[in-house]
Amino acid sequence: MASKTLQANFVTPEQVATGIKDGSTICTIGMTLVSASESNLKAIEKRFLETGHPCNLTLLHSCGQSDRARGIQHLAHEGLVTRIIGSHWGLQPRWMDMIANNQVEAYCLPQGQIAQLYRSMACGLPGKMSKVGLGTFIDPRVEGGKMNDRTKPLPDISEVIEIHGEEYMFYHEVPIDVCLIRGTVCDEMGNLTTTDEAMKLEVFNAVLATKRYGGKVVAQVREVAETGTINPKDVTVPGVFIDEVVVCPNPEEDHRMTSSIYFDPSYVGKLRVPQSAVEPAPFNERKFIARRGCEELYPGCVVNLGTGIPNDMVGRVCAEEGLSDKVMITVESGIYGGVQLGGIDFGIGQNLLAMVSHPEQFDYYDGAGVDVTYMGMGELDGDGNVNSTKMGPRCAGAGGFVDITQNAKTVVFLGTFTAKGAKYSFEDGKLTILQEGAIKKMVSRVGQLSFNGPAARKKGQRVVVVTERAVFELVPEGVMLVEIAPGVDLETQVLDMMDFTPIISPDLKEMDASLFVQDGPSGLLAGFEAK
Repeated sequence: MASKTLQANFVTPEQVATGIKDGSTICTIGMTLVSASESNLKAIEKRFLETGHPCNLTLLHSCGQSDRARGIQHLAHEGLVTRIIGSHWGLQPRWMDMIANNQVEAYCLPQGQIAQLYRSMACGLPGKMSKVGLGTFIDPRVEGGKMNDRTKPLPDISEVIEIHGEEYMFYHEVPIDVCLIRGTVCDEMGNLTTTDEAMKLEVFNAVLATKRYGGKVVAQVREVAETGTINPKDVTVPGVFIDEVVVCPNPEEDHRMTSSIYFDPSYVGKLRVPQSAVEPAPFNERKFIARRGCEELYPGCVVNLGTGIPNDMVGRVCAEEGLSDKVMITVESGIYGGVQLGGIDFGIGQNLLAMVSHPEQFDYYDGAGVDVTYMGMGELDGDGNVNSTKMGPRCAGAGGFVDITQNAKTVVFLGTFTAKGAKYSFEDGKLTILQEGAIKKMVSRVGQLSFNGPAARKKGQRVVVVTERAVFELVPEGVMLVEIAPGVDLETQVLDMMDFTPIISPDLKEMDASLFVQDGPSGLLAGFEAK
């Protein structure tokens, strides 16, 4: 019998697409467009549109993996994927449409739980146990993470179990047939590096999970090196675990560091840019909200930034106010310090101090819990429940929201008081509301239970909700209004715009007038150091 060669099996994207069988479960690794196997995803889409195959796939992914156009958007075709199990689709409009229109079975699980589920599957376990998800829409006693009517009658993919008298979520294994990963360089044996990828992610865990079920691992790489020339400490996946390697035919288009950047060494620690290159954010309601949110910081705290105003603004406000070296900002992708990008490039940063893997980051968030997390807010009700995952039939999904907010010591929700069309003026230390938004966010009952207010109140978690006109805190009795912006009328512009009546603090204050400074820092440093 001939001995098995250790040479890598180099194939084309078209061959990868042809080798995927109908009904397979595909696992894709990436975040936004970072580490997306774009060449292979495009080839799968092209083959399906031309031949109708592969079809009836299950797509498993931990993070949102698109920039509104690329990434797993390529797989958003009815019939190509029958079931999707993921965490976030906010940058994937075709997936949100398919889910809303019942064109696919859709389960949403917390991002960190999926990333860690790969590790549990890799070591032979039948699933993953965690407190994360209890009492939220993820809990099978609430919605079971089922995101549309088509999915509701289907079996749950999680359950609630009891150990030593305590309840836990148990997330079931999802056997993987094909895993699509990406690396920077591999050698002729397939030993793979991720040195120029902007995140570490959960690449090796997913690979080993796939191997446990006898599945196939396909790697897209930018280039190939001679065997023996790669530092073994740089190898993320040994070549013996990789079945097929695709050398990207067009790296500038299909092997980008992230959506906006083909390659920039400052995002992988190979270069540091001058701090002066970080431009302050322009003043608007988003920056105003972020400034007030930053009043919750204290020296030495570890901070998490979610998507939206948190990631787009909080880091830039900290830099402008001189707070960046006095707190440690982290993002769920695994980055520490530096200056974070947002939007379609969420999860990467320049001048980083550290980078850990995706599952390890959630070990921290799920276990010790971050000191302060900043998250976006879609709806708030009188019990302190928050919906940030599904508005009507349109579901962005949880991402890392449930993992992080459930265990953070302090949760700060940042968002405008109303949505869709609101206009403001910030002059002379006062807020003028020029036009109200068409959608109320302060509702009688949230449309989806993303954050469980009563549970947070019961365990004494500090929860603050910051808007451009009012600040609320969760107290044992409910939601308390504690601050109001100068220039805002309490009755007509706050209370009349709410579908529930908050508790009014006996010490109701005006928001600090310094927050209205439009040029230069607002003076947050003085208050910060006083803590």
